[in-house]
Amino acid sequence: MSVVPLKDGDKPSFDGRIHTCPLRGHSTSFQLVDELGDGKPYAGLAYEVTDYENVSYTGKLDASGSGKVDNHYCGPVVLKLNQPYQGSEKAYTFLRERPHYPLPITELQVRAEKTRFFNKSGARTEANPAQGEAITFYQVEVRELVDHSAHLPPIVQRHFPPNTHVFSLFRQKTQVKNPKTQQTGFIDGGKNVDVTPYDSAMAELGNAPPARTPLGVALMPNRHTVLEVRPLRALRPMLSPSNDFCALNLYQLALMSTLSYSDFGQQPTSLPVENDSVSFPLQPSIGNWFGDALSKFDELWQVDAAQAGSKAYYPLYEEVPYSKRLEMVPFDPELYSEVNSPSLGEKQENPASIHCFDDSAFDDGTDTQAFITHHDTLILISIRGTAGGADALRDMDATQVPFGEWPGKVHSGFYGAAKVAYDFVDRYLDKFYNGQKLVITGHSLGGAIALIVSEMLRRNKRYAADIVLYTYGSPRAGDKVFVEGASPLIHHRTVNHNDPVPSVPSTWMDTSTKREYIAQGVVTVISPPVGVSWFALGMINITGEPYTHHGTLRHFMPVNFGAGKKSSILWMPGCSTINDHGCAKALKATDGLPDRGSFLRQIVDNADHKMVLSYIPNCWASLRRWQEAQEFNRTLVTDNEFELVDGALKNVQRQLLTLERRLAASPDRYVDSQAATKAALQQEIENIGTTRTRLDILRGEPVTESHVYGLFAGLPELIEGDLPRWKAHPENTTQEQLAMSPPPAYDDDRAIAAITGGHTVGAPCYLDIDSIA
Repeated sequence: MSVVPLKDGDKPSFDGRIHTCPLRGHSTSFQLVDELGDGKPYAGLAYEVTDYENVSYTGKLDASGSGKVDNHYCGPVVLKLNQPYQGSEKAYTFLRERPHYPLPITELQVRAEKTRFFNKSGARTEANPAQGEAITFYQVEVRELVDHSAHLPPIVQRHFPPNTHVFSLFRQKTQVKNPKTQQTGFIDGGKNVDVTPYDSAMAELGNAPPARTPLGVALMPNRHTVLEVRPLRALRPMLSPSNDFCALNLYQLALMSTLSYSDFGQQPTSLPVENDSVSFPLQPSIGNWFGDALSKFDELWQVDAAQAGSKAYYPLYEEVPYSKRLEMVPFDPELYSEVNSPSLGEKQENPASIHCFDDSAFDDGTDTQAFITHHDTLILISIRGTAGGADALRDMDATQVPFGEWPGKVHSGFYGAAKVAYDFVDRYLDKFYNGQKLVITGHSLGGAIALIVSEMLRRNKRYAADIVLYTYGSPRAGDKVFVEGASPLIHHRTVNHNDPVPSVPSTWMDTSTKREYIAQGVVTVISPPVGVSWFALGMINITGEPYTHHGTLRHFMPVNFGAGKKSSILWMPGCSTINDHGCAKALKATDGLPDRGSFLRQIVDNADHKMVLSYIPNCWASLRRWQEAQEFNRTLVTDNEFELVDGALKNVQRQLLTLERRLAASPDRYVDSQAATKAALQQEIENIGTTRTRLDILRGEPVTESHVYGLFAGLPELIEGDLPRWKAHPENTTQEQLAMSPPPAYDDDRAIAAITGGHTVGAPCYLDIDSIA
């Protein structure tokens, strides 16, 4: 039979069997527009239309994004736009050609990524100027118009979805799989394979997989349909790739390190994955963050289930083209059969195995958990802290062991976890590293592991110059030789004033070298306005402490003005009286060597070590404080704060001088040498003087935009779009000139239960004792 010539250069093709005496004469037109009603973004795109008789027509959209097929066979048609990306932008060509998980990026995807949302929130429009020109109006997504969609975001709620019931007007197409060739196709017009009589027989016998969701958008004939294509834009947490500290990264990475405690949340949970696709419905979960919500432009704020019902802490998100989001690799056993096929068994790759590491289920596992994701300029690595009994056992394994073939020694338990975490990170980098900045973070035990992993990566010349590390409440992880060898590693270390964990392992713990402890171990320093009330001689370097801290310390120190008014200064004090206050306070009831059980219980129940209760609120409040200081040309320390803290430090110096004279008069009160004790006290007195000088500098030093936002400073996208969207949340408009202090830890049994993860006092629970020997 012959085919009537088509208008506008459209070309028909046959991809099926035409039935007896089909009727022709129908005409269908359509237009692709953005959310502003403009069709220009889609001008020139190649399209394919398939009619009821499986005849295909191809053409190109005109300057207004419109296309038309005349004289097609009677019945509805299906529209698809599968044209591969034809441009030369490096970001897209790299993704299409990369050796691992190359992405089937289409021209349609690239065009949609360059359009913008009508509503700044990303919510669907309820009206479009182009609706007036349409008989039928649909809101569609790129994934509905292309063949391969596993790498594209899930569909969001909309007001005018396509009418999927139109597909029922087509002949039934049964999906079959040829067991001889392992190819998949459809009876009556499949495009993937030629359907043979053998395939038809298998389908009739019921030996066929479930029918797939139809590909393309079905259009009714003899009418004009306008399709509003949702912009392909995504959110990603704003992270400055600079080595310099900024308040933005302090807050953002506190959230990301807390997220590492959540599940990955992939469905189905069984491995290998037998389904054709995976999903991430669980909130909060790592998979939902990067594989679902942010790709749909949902502004998430929960990184831990413990935040439910409490204040929302929104990250500061940047709006980016979808392909520049923090990526979750696609799962498509048909497109990536060599790695995604369920026939691979334990060797099958899927998003959970690529992006998340958790060996807790293994008999010889270390109970280490971490996640990793990336975009074109940055790779984010987050390592979880103590979460169970195996972690506690590793924390207690404080024996020092050689740091591989490099100088120095490290904590045995931390090193064992770091080695398995490094192998996981190295496998990921082998697939996706392309010169990006490595941004690494961790809390508590996770911070110690992150330090060792970061140094292992730095020793690898491939990554040496591009690593920055942020840790929270991290214990010591290595000896002085290790720390000196790791000095080129950029490490921003943050601790809370009353957090005891960063001050351990200490001299009295089970390390490779036994140390003596001052019998008069803890001195009360009366200075309640700033919380400097305990000083432990054993916390300073009296006998040559084997474990040493790495990195640049920033310390949250509370200031109490009375009448319930408090603030907290984020600064870099240089004296043990402040730096080790948390551990000294935990030892306050002891005389000589601390009682192990009592000390461990104080650490377990310490709210100041928790991310949700303390570190996240402090980091958020500090960001707000730095923002206000920059916006209103203020300094980070007020005159009132300076006077209170400086007065307290002078008081500490006087008391330490008195202590020095008292110990000199009573040498039998301590077990170490009098000369060593005197030198340690003199050093602390000098350090307090240095601390006072640093405080005075903060009082007069202006805050710049780069101090707050790092490399995002001055960018119009930040000022005009991303920052206003963040401040649109009421939680972020709270006037917070002064950083907050955490809630009391011991108000009642409920508070303690919340701190310990849901356990009431006296009930058995795993101890959260990061790095305690």
